[in-house]
Amino acid sequence: MKIAYFYNEDWEIDYVKERLPEQEILFLKGSTTDHPEVRDPEVGILSVFVNSPVGKDELDRFPNLKHIATRSTGFDHIDCDEAKARGISISYVPAYGENTVAEFAMALLLTVSRRMYECIKKVQDEGLFSQEGLRGFDLKGKTMGILGIGRIGVHMIRMAKGFDMKVVAFDLYPKQSMAQELGFSYVTLDELLAQSDVMSLHLPYMKETHHIINKESIRKMKKGSVLINTARGGLVETEALAEGLREGILLGVGLDVLEEEAFVEDEARLLFEAHPKEEDLKTILANHYLIAHPRAVIAPHNAFNTDEAIRRILDTVTQNMKAYMQNQSINLIP
Repeated sequence: MKIAYFYNEDWEIDYVKERLPEQEILFLKGSTTDHPEVRDPEVGILSVFVNSPVGKDELDRFPNLKHIATRSTGFDHIDCDEAKARGISISYVPAYGENTVAEFAMALLLTVSRRMYECIKKVQDEGLFSQEGLRGFDLKGKTMGILGIGRIGVHMIRMAKGFDMKVVAFDLYPKQSMAQELGFSYVTLDELLAQSDVMSLHLPYMKETHHIINKESIRKMKKGSVLINTARGGLVETEALAEGLREGILLGVGLDVLEEEAFVEDEARLLFEAHPKEEDLKTILANHYLIAHPRAVIAPHNAFNTDEAIRRILDTVTQNMKAYMQNQSINLIP
């Protein structure tokens, strides 16, 4: 079965070929939007990363597609309803780096709490070896609120405990046995907002979690708290973050994801559209405010990006494709 594989780095080609030596693979560098000219009725499997949208138009380009193997845990870049309506199954990578993403979340927290970015800029940009205006705060004794107790959230709990922090958690499907084992408490969302000195988001993005952090919830937070998001940008209303920083409710934020990240890269296209949506324009402005804010540490969706994690992702996705071709079902999205 022919595979269309949209890749990001050249070394992936040999890595994938070694694991699928008997398959015909069409390697395409970049994303699905980079190759609008590619139309292939022989392709039965499509493999993409989160930078490749897969909607009706993309599916039309591969009319005999049977399976999509995304190299990610999230799958909101795929129109799952449209794929299912066409009888196309979808596999994903359920776990590749619970430690990888959690470590990055903790790095963002330490960068905010100890004002590391400002420290570095003062020395590098201003040549000043001075501590003035750089006082941070300890994590020991603080309360961390974790939203989403999946694999990454669990690893975050263990690290928070290593810093002698108290942990409270909110999850759509709480498991009390896990709370007893790891020594944390489940609370309601409002209780978490009120109690937490630090919040770290590890929820999946879906209808129920869209803008779970919004203007109303920001106003319920403890004054001077910190928000960390390495999950999905759509979990947080961008305007709410900007408002929280302006009003001093949020002392700082550490973000590896932004709502509508594509706008940051391609805002000119949006601004020159005949009738851009008001909400989209507001998101652009709020994103710019956050990027320029001295207490907002923003990374370019890089939490997953370690050598070990990338190889685990490719190992899993090649196994997913092998299993599909052998009429087996592993790691399928229900």
